[in-house]
Amino acid sequence: MSKDDLKEKCTSVMSKKRRHDEDVDALHGLTQTFPQVIKTFSHGDLHMITEYYKPFLTYVIEHDIMRILENLVTKHILTTDEAKSFKAKEESEGQAAVEVFISDLMKMDSIVLVRLWEALAEEISRFPSPNLSKILMEVTERGPELLTGIEASLKSPPIDAHIKDLRDLHRVGVLQPTRPLEDQGSHGYPHTTAMGSESGYTELMVNDGYIRTYSERYHELVKIGNDDAEPVEKRTNEKCDQVWMKQLFRRSPGSDTTPHIVVVSGVAGIGKTTIVQKIMLDWARGTQYQRFAFVFLFKFREFNLLDMETDRQMSLTRLIGRHYKYLGDPKLREILQKPESLLFIFDGLDEYKHKLDFKQEQLCTNPDDPFPVHILVTSLVSQALLKGCSVLITSRPTALEMLDMQRVDYFAEILGFFPEQRLIYFKKFFGDTDLGTEAFRYVEDNTTVYTMCFNPSYCWMICSALKSHFMTPKELRGTTPRTVTEVFVMFIHNILSNYKQEAEDQRGILVKLGKMAYYGVENRTLVFYDKFEMSTFGLQLVLSSPFLKEILERESSLDHTTYTFKHLTLQEFMAACSFYLDPSGDIEELFVKMDTCKDGRFVIFTQFLVGLTRPSVLKTLGGILGELERKTEKRVLEWVKKKAEKILWSTDANDDQLIVCQWLYETRNENLIREVIGKDLKLDFSHRGLSHLECDLMNSVIGCCGELEELDLSYTLLTPEFFRRLAPCLICCRSINLTDYAVSSECCSALSSILSDENSRLTELKLFEDPLEYSGVAKLCEGLRSTNCKLEKLRLCYCFFTSECCSVLSSVLSSPHSRLTELWLDYNDLEVSEVDQLCEGLKSKNCKIKKLSLVQCDLTPGCLTALSSVLSSPHSQMTELDLSANRSSDSGVTELCEGLKSENCKLETLSLSGSLASECCPALCSVLSCPHASLTKLDLSSNKLEDLGVNQLCEGLRSENCKLEKLSLVSCHLPSGCCSYLSSALSAPHSRLTELQLDYNDLQDSGVDQLCERLRSENCKLQKLRLGSCSLTSGCCSALSLVLSAPHSHLTELALNNNELEDSGVDQLCVGLRNENCKLQKLG
Repeated sequence: MSKDDLKEKCTSVMSKKRRHDEDVDALHGLTQTFPQVIKTFSHGDLHMITEYYKPFLTYVIEHDIMRILENLVTKHILTTDEAKSFKAKEESEGQAAVEVFISDLMKMDSIVLVRLWEALAEEISRFPSPNLSKILMEVTERGPELLTGIEASLKSPPIDAHIKDLRDLHRVGVLQPTRPLEDQGSHGYPHTTAMGSESGYTELMVNDGYIRTYSERYHELVKIGNDDAEPVEKRTNEKCDQVWMKQLFRRSPGSDTTPHIVVVSGVAGIGKTTIVQKIMLDWARGTQYQRFAFVFLFKFREFNLLDMETDRQMSLTRLIGRHYKYLGDPKLREILQKPESLLFIFDGLDEYKHKLDFKQEQLCTNPDDPFPVHILVTSLVSQALLKGCSVLITSRPTALEMLDMQRVDYFAEILGFFPEQRLIYFKKFFGDTDLGTEAFRYVEDNTTVYTMCFNPSYCWMICSALKSHFMTPKELRGTTPRTVTEVFVMFIHNILSNYKQEAEDQRGILVKLGKMAYYGVENRTLVFYDKFEMSTFGLQLVLSSPFLKEILERESSLDHTTYTFKHLTLQEFMAACSFYLDPSGDIEELFVKMDTCKDGRFVIFTQFLVGLTRPSVLKTLGGILGELERKTEKRVLEWVKKKAEKILWSTDANDDQLIVCQWLYETRNENLIREVIGKDLKLDFSHRGLSHLECDLMNSVIGCCGELEELDLSYTLLTPEFFRRLAPCLICCRSINLTDYAVSSECCSALSSILSDENSRLTELKLFEDPLEYSGVAKLCEGLRSTNCKLEKLRLCYCFFTSECCSVLSSVLSSPHSRLTELWLDYNDLEVSEVDQLCEGLKSKNCKIKKLSLVQCDLTPGCLTALSSVLSSPHSQMTELDLSANRSSDSGVTELCEGLKSENCKLETLSLSGSLASECCPALCSVLSCPHASLTKLDLSSNKLEDLGVNQLCEGLRSENCKLEKLSLVSCHLPSGCCSYLSSALSAPHSRLTELQLDYNDLQDSGVDQLCERLRSENCKLQKLRLGSCSLTSGCCSALSLVLSAPHSHLTELALNNNELEDSGVDQLCVGLRNENCKLQKLG
């Protein structure tokens, strides 16, 4: 990052701070005014306002329950004991307890509600929820107008008596097919509860306008680790507010408009359909959504059946009548006359075979006109049809690209269970607090399984899988599942065991089920119809088998019965099982499909296919189903090894590398992992980072090998928790790259612990553009001084050094245990005093530094004096020094050269590019001709040496003491006359130059001609010559061709790029290239 970029960043930060200060002032004024206004409302009005905003208030109270309770105790609304009692209830029941708490306060006197609102207003400075501030503003400024709006939003629309009778009939019709949302006992375990209940649906968290990118929604189970619970919860607290189901079509605080088009997104099994069922149920009961006279629910999967009919087009009136046969045409047309009182719900966009085309020129405007159903849906969303009606669409994130999100008024994403909700779920499921807590603590310690618990469906499956284990006495328990595959195996094993006496030929049924599941995975089919897939795969005759109801969900509608797996991932697991249950499956054909598929449909299927190779897994399933196909196991392991090696050793597949690590983790096959990973693997996770789940995967896989060549985590914002979590993997790495704000000073303690670990293999650490400052560098140096530290190469470039940093680094260099041999401190501004401190360590007899880079450190001549003393120190081992792009000036170089001429100096490579002039050349010449000097490589690029400087330099190059082999004079303002001096140096009998770089100098053809005269000399040893961008034409090519064909020429590499040689020049070069004496291997 340049200084201008840094200045721009600082300006941005200051601007944000000013805006923050303005916001704080505005909130302060609001909190002063609000308490006066809230006291003016009557008890009834206060009750109405509190009830209306209860969902938002619940969210705020739950976020900082202790402070609010303390506030209410201070205001004498609660006693200390009452506050403690409620806090205990909130810890065990969560959000539900907060709702009850607010409802209890609403039953008390007005002063109690006033004090509650005052406490919430005071809370806003600590928890600046965007919705809370808007609510307080609305209540303060809108007063009576707000009350009128609330009353209007809660009232049912006025309708005629005969329409009212029809609405009541519709309510009854909705109630009958609505799936019961009551808790049911789990088969075989009466004390446990199957949590698919009315009270168990997940509330929504909405991030206004936030829609996941395609990469984020690629596959839900793959990506769940990327949004760990804690970061998501933090993001939600900062940017989102909890949205309850009843709020979806309510005006948001601070908004003047009511949403009409709402989209609810969520991964498979998160609870979208349950929410839809709850909306229908509450509307039919008259408890919610009463602003709508009629609510119509349609499932996209049912629309797929219309493709099989002769007439695929139908009107909206016919579509409604088809689903709700008791709504006749005349009355239905009258209902549709008031679109503002209608809600259309379309569930499961991801299950629809057609795309919604919002660019369609011809939309439907009349409910009686026939159109394809996808155009009817598009017309409703676009408000071309029944303008003013409300529409709710649910979808998995993978199908959101079908929607024109600009037409959506409100987008909500179901994020699932946060950690507290997961524990509550476990307690409720097991029906025994202690048992549920024990199971939860086990799962919490297993990141792979715990991360899945964000999803209520996964949570139910995990609880179902673990219930038999944790309900068994501890001394009789077997091994608990560690991988996703093991969880699903235990889930299926429990089902089969529970129904063993009630079903015949379980294996045969599972083979058929697995083949249908695989058909669904391959063809992206989630819904299976009784007269089609179920019949094709021979499942119609065995649907009465009791255990299938634990795996499949059945739904009857229209003229068909449909089946889906309890969860999409369960379908993928059953599909993988089919290849182990039935030897007739063509495993080779499967590998070809998996290798060629690019859209991710086989990702989770592959994970299960690989996970099932584990012997203990096969034994568990084989114990109840009979021996499984071992040939499949062998071939899958062979395929995994080949595929994994190809992906892991690729240079541009970091996401795929993580998928492979997941496969290897699922196998838990240590021999396979060691063969695939080896010891020289480099993994690149730059620009993406690693989640908690992925950290655990890496720890397991890399820890199995004990060694990794390199791990690149650059361009990723990392935390101390990340380093602590990934420590087992980082300890195994030989090189770690943490470039560009990846590490803060707070992370350095964790990084220091890794360096000082006795098992650490870390020999190279790269930190570039990381804001370490003194505190970070000091912590890092603690680890560097450890006797266990094996670090040899350290980059601390652009790390915002302060004056004390060089002092602590010096203590590391002089430490007897230090193994550092290479140190880069580029792009840190260092003063003379700081360089002096650093040099004290460099002169220590314990210092082993051989390479030091101080590029663009704003060094002055005084700094080079200190470095000169290091070079002449008897203990110095330095062989390479880079001082490019500094303010060292010619006088500073003269001081440096005194050290270079010392008999103690061992320096072989010196870089001084930038900021020098010809005045430095006499001093450099004296170094080159010094008998003690050991320089073999000198870089003087981008210095204004000109004719005079090169002439002086060449005196040293001609010396018999000169040992220089590589010289760079790129962009040194050299005219053509310089070439005669260089030519004489090249042909000197003592010359050792093998590489000369002269790019970006105005040498012209005349200069190259002079150079070529001596390039043909038998004394010339030059092998590499660069003449790029030297203003050359075809006129120099004849001379160059003679060099190539000269018998004494050693040239193997010649660069002539960015010159105007033309075809004639190239033709002349080719004459030399064809000569038998030509040794050129590379021409550029």
